[in-house]
Amino acid sequence: MPNRSTLLRRGLLPLCAAALLCAGHLSTAAAKPVTAKAAAGKTRHAGQARRAEPAQRLGGLPATVVAALTRAQVPPSAASFYVIKVGAPQPVASWNAQAPMNPASTMKLVTTFAGLQLLGPGFRWQTSLYADNQPDNNGTINGNVYLRGHGDPKLVPEEMAKLIGTARTAGATTINGDLVLDRSYFDGSLDNGSTIDGESLRAYNVQPDALLYAFKTLSFTVAPDPATQSVAVSVTPALAQLKLDNRLTLSRGKCRDGGSHADPVLSAQPDGTVLAAFNGSYSAECGEHVVNIAALSHNDFAWGGFVAEWQQAGGRFAHAPALRLGKVPPRAFLLARHYSAPLSDIVRDINKFSNNVMARQLFLTIGAEQDRSGPANTARSARVVQRWLHKQGLDMPDLVLDNGSGLSREERISAYDMARLLQQAVASDVGPALIDSLPILGVDGTLRRRLTRSNAAGNAYLKTGTLQDVRALAGYVDALDGSRYVVVAYINHPNAARAQEAHDALMQWVYRGAQ
Repeated sequence: MPNRSTLLRRGLLPLCAAALLCAGHLSTAAAKPVTAKAAAGKTRHAGQARRAEPAQRLGGLPATVVAALTRAQVPPSAASFYVIKVGAPQPVASWNAQAPMNPASTMKLVTTFAGLQLLGPGFRWQTSLYADNQPDNNGTINGNVYLRGHGDPKLVPEEMAKLIGTARTAGATTINGDLVLDRSYFDGSLDNGSTIDGESLRAYNVQPDALLYAFKTLSFTVAPDPATQSVAVSVTPALAQLKLDNRLTLSRGKCRDGGSHADPVLSAQPDGTVLAAFNGSYSAECGEHVVNIAALSHNDFAWGGFVAEWQQAGGRFAHAPALRLGKVPPRAFLLARHYSAPLSDIVRDINKFSNNVMARQLFLTIGAEQDRSGPANTARSARVVQRWLHKQGLDMPDLVLDNGSGLSREERISAYDMARLLQQAVASDVGPALIDSLPILGVDGTLRRRLTRSNAAGNAYLKTGTLQDVRALAGYVDALDGSRYVVVAYINHPNAARAQEAHDALMQWVYRGAQ
C-alpha cells in the first residue's frame, strides 16, 4: 500500500550487540589451572550465555530477531515488540512496548475493528439519485438530477451502472437539466490538496469524499500488438470529458524502465475536455503496462463518470448537463438508490490490499453515523473511536488518530496497546470477520510474497505497514502446537526498509512456539 509514516525500524547497533555478546564473559577467571575438558565445558556454557544474552536483554526476543536488527543497523530504541499467547496473562516477548510508535498501515486495524463493531459487518453505504420531477410519459426528466453520496468506499463503474440501471428501469430516458452533486455528508474541507510526500498524482494519496468515484484514479493500459505493429491504449473508468490521443509507435528495442516511459500527459482543453496524450515509441518487449494516475477533482470525476455511464446505458441529455454543487431539495423525487457491498467485504479490501482512501472513507463514516451533529470530519471520528475504546476498557492515552489509515506522520500507538486491541478483537463477535480480512502470510494481500517457502506460510494473519522510515506488522500467528499468538512489531528508523528480515524471523519464531 503506498507510503505511511512511522519512525520505528532499523536494527541493533553493532557495538551494542557486541557488548551484549561479550557481557559477563570476562569475570570467570580462575587462579587454578583447568583441564581441557573443563575448559571446553566452560567454553560451551559461555557460548550459550552469549547466545542467550541478546534475547534476555531485549525482552525475550530470539537471537535471530536481534541479529537481523543488528545487520540492518537499527538501534533497540527504534524498535518495539509485543508477543503474547491469546488469553495468556503475560507476554512471551516485550520490548519497548509502551512507547508510542508510528504504526503506518497497521492503524487500519483500529479503524476496521471499530467499524465492524460500531456499524456492524452488514452495514452498507447508500448512493442515491434524485430529480426535481418524476419522468414524464416520454421518460423525460424536466429539471435537474441530484447525485447524493454517503461515502461509499467502493463506488466503481459497475456500481454506478447499477444505480443508473435502476433509474432507467423506472422509466427515465432523458435528462433535461443539469447534474447536481450532493457531497454534504462529508466536510467539504477534507480535500485540501495536502499529501504525505508531495506525490499528488499517486493513487495512495487520494483524499476521501462523500462522492468518491472509482478511487478518483484513472487506470491506463498500454498493450503492444506485434501482429498489427501497433500499441493500443485503453482507460478505466470512462469519463465523459476524457479524450485519448494515442500516438505511440511500436519499436523492437529493449524495454526501458518496464515501459514506464509511456506515461500520459494530461491537459485541460479550451472546450472543457481533458486530453490524455501518449507520444513516443513503445517496445514490444515491455508487454502490457498499466499506469494509475489520481487526476482531476472529485467533482470532475463524479460528474464525468455519471454522464458516461448514463450515456452507455442508453440514456440521453436534452442538452449538455452542467456540473453543479448543492443539496438534494426536501421534495425531490427519488429515482434510484444503490447499496454498497457489506462492510465485511469492504474491510477485506482495506486490510488485504492496504487501501488508504477506503480506510479513510470508513473512518469518516464511523464518525458520521455515530455522531450526526454535522458533516463528517476526522476530529469527530477520532472522538467517536476514543469513546468506543473507553467503553471496551481499552483507554489509550498515547493513541493519536489522524485519518485512521496510517498514511500519516502524526498517528501513534504503542505495540502494547495494539496487542490489547487485537486480543479484544479475537474474543469479540466480529473477530472472525476481522481475521478473515487480514493478509495471509505467503498466500495473499500484502503478504503474498513473504516467506512463501517457510513452514509458517498460511499460518499467520497480519496487517503490514510501510512508510519512509517505518516498517510495521500486527496481527495473529498460529503456532505448530495449535496456540494462537498476537504479534506486534514496529520499527521507526531511517533504516527501517532494511529490517524486514527481523519481522520475518519474528513470525517464524512465533510459529515454532516462541521458544
